Amino acid sequence: MLEQVTYFEDYAIGDGRDTTGRTITETDFVVHAGHSGDFFPHHLDAEFCKTLPFGQRIAHGTMVFTIGVGLTATVINPVAFSYGYDRLRFVKPVFIGDTIKSRVEITDKEVMEKRPGYGRVTERLTVTNQKNETALVADHIYMVEMRP
Repeated sequence: MLEQVTYFEDYAIGDGRDTTGRTITETDFVVHAGHSGDFFPHHLDAEFCKTLPFGQRIAHGTMVFTIGVGLTATVINPVAFSYGYDRLRFVKPVFIGDTIKSRVEITDKEVMEKRPGYGRVTERLTVTNQKNETALVADHIYMVEMRP
């Protein structure tokens, strides 16, 4: 991983980057079910899912979110801290064998009045499948130090 100091003033609305892809496997489904405790048949029961509109198992939305965020974790900024996520939406299902990738783009920034020396930067996360269809969107909010 690359370490890069980027202060609040260095962020520009519209800046973004794309990640590499990652193919979703059955192992991902099973491991995520074990970690989360979500063993709903929509994710794990192939025969049950044949009776549903999608006809196959669908990925846990939280798994797509976790992997999508993980794909973006390539740069360590020691002056930025995750402040949380807003507007998380599962737009389209992800299936075993789909390859997802993420795009992040700066959509907003503002000075944090209640935290002198910090600003809030919002980065839109968009996870797409191999057909470039949007599967998930969320806003990642960072608390970022201002230049000393």
